[in-house]
Amino acid sequence: VVLAGFCGGIGRGLVEAPFEMVKVRRQIQSQWKFKEVMKGSGTTLFRNSFLFSSFVVYMDLSKQFGLNLSPFWMGGICANLAWLTIWPLDVVKSRMQSGKYEGKSMLHVLTDARQSGHLYRGLWSGLMRSFVANG
Repeated sequence: VVLAGFCGGIGRGLVEAPFEMVKVRRQIQSQWKFKEVMKGSGTTLFRNSFLFSSFVVYMDLSKQFGLNLSPFWMGGICANLAWLTIWPLDVVKSRMQSGKYEGKSMLHVLTDARQSGHLYRGLWSGLMRSFVANG
């Protein structure tokens, strides 16, 4: 189950990476060039692979524990648990795609986000969106 989630995350990440980079650059109102659309794609693949793996693990565990919830509630809860699991990776991904951390490692960006108190920035709005989108 974990391997299937990991592979699904990689597949989605390949499609999503260029759009994520453009979205982040537009959010911070930064210029970008077409040749840069794959910047940060490694972090997007990394984030998505763990996001999808977490989601399928939580779905599998909920079935094993016999939780009898509607698909809406089950999808929303499991998606939010998955996002809670990997949220710091999403912060790192967005920071790396912003263009402000050229040549820096994911570990450096993660440490910087932790030290600045931004490791869980945007979490509540992200969880609200996730619950509705996946429920």
